[in-house]
Amino acid sequence: MAVDPVGEDEVVAWVAAELAAGRGGRIVTPNVDICRAVARQPRLAELVAGAEVVVADGMPLVWAARLQGTPLPGRVTGADLIWSLSGMAARRGSPVYLLGGPPGVAEAAARELTGRHPGLEVCGVDAPPYGFDLTARGRERVRRKVVAARPALVFAGLGFPRQDLLIAELRRELPEAWFLGCGAAIGFAAGTVSRAPGWMRRGGLEWLHRLVTEPRRLARRYLVDDLPFAVRLLAGSAVRRRSGGGRARVRSRRRSAP
Repeated sequence: MAVDPVGEDEVVAWVAAELAAGRGGRIVTPNVDICRAVARQPRLAELVAGAEVVVADGMPLVWAARLQGTPLPGRVTGADLIWSLSGMAARRGSPVYLLGGPPGVAEAAARELTGRHPGLEVCGVDAPPYGFDLTARGRERVRRKVVAARPALVFAGLGFPRQDLLIAELRRELPEAWFLGCGAAIGFAAGTVSRAPGWMRRGGLEWLHRLVTEPRRLARRYLVDDLPFAVRLLAGSAVRRRSGGGRARVRSRRRSAP
């Protein structure tokens, strides 16, 4: 899986320029768990590769890129982008839509975002029940609400790949809007999910903070599934550099310049 070698500010500038030009797109922020899913299912690899912007959320991806000789500027997380993209939207007068989280969380996130960015227009929020996407009726209800709100930016926090599959459908109906699949970022913004301190995030230990705060939900994913995959990822990246095969893993294609 290849990623764009850009920082958070570049992503925000890119989206602003594309909105001004009337072009929409998708942002995917892979972490180790998403990489593991992509490695198992080719259709998910195609889903990620088709996004206009792909940036590394997890520190193991940043370390792997460095090991293979294609360093990245750093992490670009959905939890950070929801704030910086909202700031850009407030300056532009572009409405945003919050999709995901338990009942009441998206509303709380909207209050926090508008409190930090006066002038931000939140044109809608929705917290669809778990499993809504398993039926055509459930997906249609959610799609109809988003399309009726006519947002310029949609923050979809439903988890990968559910949020990204839904975004792919919504892109056809809102071709000029931008979509960020942001996982737990709506909960972070609302303050209902605790985010790691800055020093843990910088040191690649955010996963440990989340494991400590949500052990029942995350222990198997992080320790049994993701940790062995991360070790293989890092080892494979080191081998790839020695064999000269690392360059293909960083995306260089861009449709236009910001």
